Amino acid sequence: MRNLIETLWRKGTAHIDVPLLIAVCLLLAVGMLTLYSASNQSFDRMQTKLFNIGVAFAVMWLVANTPMSQVMRLALPAYLAALALLVAVALVGDVRNGARRWLDLGVISLQPSELMKIALPLALAWYFDRYESTLRLRNFAIAAALFVLPVLLILRQPDLGTALLIASSGCFVLFLAGLPWKVIFALGAAALASLPLAWSVMHDYQRTRVMILLDPSQDPLGAGYHTIQSTIAVGSGGWFGKGWLLGTQTHLDFLPERTTDFIFAVYSEEFGLLGNAILLLLFLLVIARGLAIMLDAPTVFTRLVAGSVTLTFATYAFVNMGMVSGILPVVGVPLPLISYGGTALVSAFFGFGLLMSISTNRKLIKS
Repeated sequence: MRNLIETLWRKGTAHIDVPLLIAVCLLLAVGMLTLYSASNQSFDRMQTKLFNIGVAFAVMWLVANTPMSQVMRLALPAYLAALALLVAVALVGDVRNGARRWLDLGVISLQPSELMKIALPLALAWYFDRYESTLRLRNFAIAAALFVLPVLLILRQPDLGTALLIASSGCFVLFLAGLPWKVIFALGAAALASLPLAWSVMHDYQRTRVMILLDPSQDPLGAGYHTIQSTIAVGSGGWFGKGWLLGTQTHLDFLPERTTDFIFAVYSEEFGLLGNAILLLLFLLVIARGLAIMLDAPTVFTRLVAGSVTLTFATYAFVNMGMVSGILPVVGVPLPLISYGGTALVSAFFGFGLLMSISTNRKLIKS
């Protein structure tokens, strides 16, 4: 019996990357502590979070135990399915709060843009792996078209924040695949030149977010309220914070969305600059491990997937912290592993599963 248990344990943990798992678990522990305070010690929220963590770990384990050769075979079908769902949203999607982002499937309500966050990097990595030996500039143009199409569909919903983050994940793959620097600089110059045009086609609420970034006090009780209260909370934490469960901005209900998008403000108020330094260190440990896996990846496909997953995770953390600190516009991006919510957590753990599969499955049979 003991030998059976030891055998099952070895098989069950054979594809778990221990350094990555430890860093992730430490971030989850910080998230649980912060959520307990942010939710006013709500056991219901804690139970739901624990359930979501259980589901996320199950997803991570399944993906980690899936050889990357199988993942590569599913990359293009997953992208096409996610793209078809985005088209379906544009045609028959549910409208909520003025945005058409959800697809009612009867049993569940699905947001296809979340699926595209996973499917797009896999499809682009598959494409570059396929044309590795004959890579030309036109291949980069085709790859760019592969991510511009879903980005345009998401912008139409409208969902500027998600569209920009998905576009960034596509850009990461193009960069890691070897896009020439002269093309990168040319595209950057073109993007800067197109800013007036982009401003003219933005929705009113999107332009308001940019203006509020420059001066939140112009609408302190409206559009600027989130930014003002979050920056007050972050600044009031000082060097060492006010102490766990003792944040005044949080527990006097000044801080909005404190369990989701603005949970970093709760953490900053209660744990201060020292706590922020520790949190940043934990995020850097996850990112460093992901980059190490990328550098040691055996094929183009696995290298691009590992790099995209890691850099996208870093982007989400940076955007959320920047948004809460008042240096970026409010775009509704949760803080990975810390914020309350199931979809983002499962998506992040899917990515960790890919990293673990790349780390532990050293051989990739191309299809």
